[in-house]
Amino acid sequence: MKLLRIDSSARTASVTRQLTARAAEEWKENNPDGDVIHRDLSAIEIPPITDDWSATHLDASKLSPGQRSYLSTSDQLIDELRAADTIVIGAPMYNFSISSPLKAWIDQIVRIGKTFGSGPNGPRGLLEMKKVIVITARGGAYEKGTAREAFDFQEPYLRHILGFIGLTDVTFIHAENQSRDQAAASLESAAERITGLLADQNRQAVAF
Repeated sequence: MKLLRIDSSARTASVTRQLTARAAEEWKENNPDGDVIHRDLSAIEIPPITDDWSATHLDASKLSPGQRSYLSTSDQLIDELRAADTIVIGAPMYNFSISSPLKAWIDQIVRIGKTFGSGPNGPRGLLEMKKVIVITARGGAYEKGTAREAFDFQEPYLRHILGFIGLTDVTFIHAENQSRDQAAASLESAAERITGLLADQNRQAVAF
């Protein structure tokens, strides 16, 4: 079993980093023989999408050395996704959406022939049978049915783009109100949800 932990905050003591670390520790306790892969997006240089991205439409045997070099980061990030059974993504909310490192990571892993294909019925995600936990930190709260829900461009986007590549078993855990008096209580509630969720997953895996 393998867990891929992805951090996308540039802040070393961020709420999402605290919670993804908690998730990795809980998962490791439940899977002592499993491997945890940690991908810190703020610690690597992710290339932007340039004209070279057109190489993704070429057969691998026709790629030039320069094209292979350009796509090497994408190849590595996709290989990590493929190898993982469980994926934990730390996603702080910035300006009602996601951080730039996380968006850059998404741009590298949404790739035709690798994570999605195209057929007579349209695009189809190729990454299946994986569990995804998205852990967010937000200054406010964006509950469904409230006026602030319309400002949440984070969860809807992530749910859609992950589903596009086949990652449809996605659970969101929000540490909300982090800029308000409820911050500590919300953080503890998110941590408890992480513990409960991973314990349930472990029980289901054992039963299966």
